[in-house]
Amino acid sequence: MNIADCYRVLGLRTGASHEEVKASYRRLARQLHPDVNPGDQQAKDRFIRITEAYHFLLTVITPAEETEEQPPDSPKPDAPKVKVTRKEPPKEPVLFTTDLSIADQHLKRSSYTQLQELYRAKKFPRAIALVEGLAQRFPKDPEIREWQAITYQQWGRQLIRDREHEKARLYLKKALHTDPHNQRLWADVEQDFRRLEQAMYRRR
Repeated sequence: MNIADCYRVLGLRTGASHEEVKASYRRLARQLHPDVNPGDQQAKDRFIRITEAYHFLLTVITPAEETEEQPPDSPKPDAPKVKVTRKEPPKEPVLFTTDLSIADQHLKRSSYTQLQELYRAKKFPRAIALVEGLAQRFPKDPEIREWQAITYQQWGRQLIRDREHEKARLYLKKALHTDPHNQRLWADVEQDFRRLEQAMYRRR
């Protein structure tokens, strides 16, 4: 999306102020959040689009004035100058699949161990191949879906460090699409988007 598209997605005129962008995002996020619209794919897709548009606009709009009282979900691109605190969303219990055969349980355990080894070795493309294979074998397993989303996120973080910013954005979005109801994941990925914005801002 270009700048005009981002304003349009948030229902704003081009050139709207920093405060107007924040207010519109909050209003739309309350309406479209996956927790409010369970099972609504259209609402989930719109929520991801407004989140992407919001974070992109934060990189190009300079707020008129920032104070210590600013909301924690809207830092400036040069946010290290501002002390920001954030409350983590409550962790929700994950429902684990219990009707697997012994062989499938063994496969999951060994795959999880292998996945952790790939993380430590920073072999994220191989980790993605592994977890995507598991997701095809166990398409309804919420635990594997969580692993898949986290793997996309880990690769996105590495891509930020490697300065492959557009590719990083793609994999962070894939993480959200994969496990949209994981509140902790949403909070972590939101912070990753901030790091991405800051990295892109420093390059300009």
